[in-house]
Amino acid sequence: MLKTRYCNQDFVRELVIRTPKDMPSAVYASGRISFAIDLAPKASWRGCLLYEPGDAEKSFKAPFDRAEDSGQSDIGKRSAAWRENVLRIRTSNDNFAKLFEQAIDDMAALRFPIGDEGGLLFAPAAGIPWYLALFGRDSLIASLQNAIIFPDFARAALKALGRLQAKERDDFRDAEPGKILHELRLGELAQLGLAPQSPYYGTADATILYLIALHTAWRCTGDARILKDHLETAENCLEWIDRYGDRDGDGFQEYETRSPKGYENQGWKDSGSSVVYPDGSLVKGPKALCELQGYVYDAWRRMGEVYRFLGQEDRARRLQDKAKDLFERFNRVFWDEDSGFYAFALDGAKRKVTSVASNPGHCLWSGIVPPERAGRVVQRLMQPDMWSGWGVRTLSSNNPAYNPHSYQRGSVWPHDNGVIAMGFRRYGYAGEAARIAHAVTGAGAYFSLHQMPELYSGVERGPMQFPVRYRGANVPQAWAAGSTFAFLQMLVGFQPDAPSGKLYIDPYLPEWLPDLELFGLAMGRRKFDLRLWRRKGQTCWETLSGDRSCIEQRPYGEGGEPPRDNEA
Repeated sequence: MLKTRYCNQDFVRELVIRTPKDMPSAVYASGRISFAIDLAPKASWRGCLLYEPGDAEKSFKAPFDRAEDSGQSDIGKRSAAWRENVLRIRTSNDNFAKLFEQAIDDMAALRFPIGDEGGLLFAPAAGIPWYLALFGRDSLIASLQNAIIFPDFARAALKALGRLQAKERDDFRDAEPGKILHELRLGELAQLGLAPQSPYYGTADATILYLIALHTAWRCTGDARILKDHLETAENCLEWIDRYGDRDGDGFQEYETRSPKGYENQGWKDSGSSVVYPDGSLVKGPKALCELQGYVYDAWRRMGEVYRFLGQEDRARRLQDKAKDLFERFNRVFWDEDSGFYAFALDGAKRKVTSVASNPGHCLWSGIVPPERAGRVVQRLMQPDMWSGWGVRTLSSNNPAYNPHSYQRGSVWPHDNGVIAMGFRRYGYAGEAARIAHAVTGAGAYFSLHQMPELYSGVERGPMQFPVRYRGANVPQAWAAGSTFAFLQMLVGFQPDAPSGKLYIDPYLPEWLPDLELFGLAMGRRKFDLRLWRRKGQTCWETLSGDRSCIEQRPYGEGGEPPRDNEA
């Protein structure tokens, strides 16, 4: 036995390495395990080591199964069972098929168990190597992307995040009552109170996204218990939006850290240098990002539908009225007519930050954009300064702060493009949405194993140019893998309404994806196999198995998510 142990106050980590009894005697010296082996010519020898990690309270025993027999272990059998329950596809587009299969493998690798009385639920970790932990925003967005693949990711994420919802204000951890965490770490710095990730709550969007994920999980599964189990958490989220998300009472969501170790930026672009003015300088003070307002609008509309289902009509009407009021104020304050685009944010002085960035694409996804403005937003995002050819950049190449190799000032994020593509499709811009999907999935072919990285460079596409992975990118990363699923939702026009026993679709297959078959598409307790194909420029579809009467075609923007207020 070789034991390595580290202690700092009450923080303890240890690793014990053992050899099985059927192996030759080992020699332990100088931190090494050695074996004296006598091999005849052309003979072979194989050994096995057992690793047992532990902390101050318990150790985790190594399995008795050898690596080559891992498929027969309990973990291997559960993994195989999970794969049997997720969506499968077949298409003549080999690149898309490989991306999809690798994305399924990535999601399998990033699952971690959430204890449950009825067995095990699996929530998605954010990524490897830096983010193998529970994250609020990442887990929720990945759950939304996986709605068409494995909707129970949302069930597990809601449960895990709800248990850790903040109960009191703690400025060091940027916690406020009702807030959903940003990140939970169990390492030395967090345990000793030297870092706030124990958990850290510095995220402005996870609390809002929790409500969107709750509604989506209900619509995918039809299980009203999801609503009842998490209604208290949801009500705390709604209270946080009004009391703490809107810091100054102007009706918009703002953020600013109170922690000396907190994050300067708390939207999905959370690097310290991601929010800039048109001159490239950093925006300071409380910031009201445009997409936060869209998320709230969407969450209020969705929760209005939830309360109406639960028979609380007055509560539903109040939320719908608040959503309509926000729709009107947002479009009055954030719209910049000169540029024909939405402001990136409002700064601490409530001035528009008119930098051109990808964030308004999320506003299309949320439905807060009136139809008459949607085309201008789509057109602006597809201009050469934003469109790299490999996807929509995070920041315009015309901005002095632009750097295509930076983290969030000109790079391309697959998950960002997935959200934008769904927003385009929601407003009827199917061709542009498919163009984004084609570009990003095409970029995926340049990466090893067709494994989509967290982000890649925003350099312009050309005969001698190819996408380059960001040097510190997580691979695999949950919402990068999930971007393929987001594109699939968009192309299928996936709109589950399990509470009503209906699956609405609105398929659109572009030329680069002329055929697609879906196997095991879940909606509530039902499963379907569908075939989609192009014929004379149109998309046709048929049901291969499952109750055909449960499936209807309906425009993508009118179902699944609450319909937008066209009259506002």
